[in-house]
Amino acid sequence: MSLLPDKAEGLLGSIGLRSPGGDRIPSPLSRLLTNGVVPGAIAMLAMGLVSGNLWLGLLGGLSALGTGLWLLTPFRSELWTQLIPVSWRVPIAGALGSIVGVFGLLLLWGTERSQDEQGTRLSINWDAVGAISEALGALGQIAIAVLAVYVAWQQYVLSRDLTIQQNRITQQQTIDAYFQGVSDLALDEQGFLEDWPQERAIAEGRTAAILGSVDAEGKAKIVRFLSQAKLLSPLKRDRLLGRPILDGSGGYEEDRAHGVRVIDLGVMLAGADLQDTDLRWVDLADTNLVRANLSGCNLTRANFSRTVLFEANLRGADMKGIRLFYGEAATATPRLRDSDESNYQTGEGTGAVVEGADLTDVEALAESDRVYCCMWGGDRTRGTIPGGCEGIENKLGR
Repeated sequence: MSLLPDKAEGLLGSIGLRSPGGDRIPSPLSRLLTNGVVPGAIAMLAMGLVSGNLWLGLLGGLSALGTGLWLLTPFRSELWTQLIPVSWRVPIAGALGSIVGVFGLLLLWGTERSQDEQGTRLSINWDAVGAISEALGALGQIAIAVLAVYVAWQQYVLSRDLTIQQNRITQQQTIDAYFQGVSDLALDEQGFLEDWPQERAIAEGRTAAILGSVDAEGKAKIVRFLSQAKLLSPLKRDRLLGRPILDGSGGYEEDRAHGVRVIDLGVMLAGADLQDTDLRWVDLADTNLVRANLSGCNLTRANFSRTVLFEANLRGADMKGIRLFYGEAATATPRLRDSDESNYQTGEGTGAVVEGADLTDVEALAESDRVYCCMWGGDRTRGTIPGGCEGIENKLGR
């Protein structure tokens, strides 16, 4: 069985011989040329150069060139198909044809006509040939410079991509360390939630620090983790030690009106860039998202009650099942700046602040949410709501 790859066998087979075991080997003529003629021609060339014998040097050089080309001839098709990528063959052939054609036309243009006994003859103007050669040399230098710039650009792109990938890995490691640190702070040895005031303060400080140092996707990962771990939900506490109360179903009981969160995001995400991130089912109630960029986000089932969305960018966001208020749209009102009183039955004081928010092209906006945004969004927001606000009162009056 042959130990050579198929392509190697094809190359050796093109010069034609096979060993008794089936492997291709050079022919006797090829061995003679390789072992005798080529070294001899090189020796003749060297002797001619050393002795100053022009004809001996020319003979050796031409012999080496001809023999080398003959030995390489069977490989020409393989060299073309293997060394030159398919995408480069057409431009290379076109460039060679263009250069040769231009050079030939310029030579013909630079010829001189003369009359003799045999008729009209053309003679090459070697001065013009020299000028053309210099011009082609300059073009070659320009092409080499362009190629160098292209190679440098490709190296820059590759380096940039590697740096971005490394930064992503480093960021994920930082986020994982944050997850572990917050878990160690908030949980006791048995895995129950045990968050004392100073532990909550440290957890909030860590959260504020990491949210300021990661990109949009990193922020979204952190928010999803905190929300799914119920660290952003207001938990009902006993009135003695402030410990969270179990709900009897394996979780902790929520208290929207008076509960205490393990981590209160507050203004940590104000003006944050969260564009095109996954924020499904997150609890961002009571969070300040003033002028935040939420365009293109998936906000399915997210809780934005009492959230400040003043002048937030929600263009193209998926708002299927989003909660902007409690109660009914007709009685719900936005949170008040100078009052924390909220009625989670009627919806008074439980609504999001949507004044100035951009809702252009939002998807799956429920009818009740559309009505609420029309009533409390102001003129600027009303002009961006899909479906319009015709017939709905502008309760802000501005």
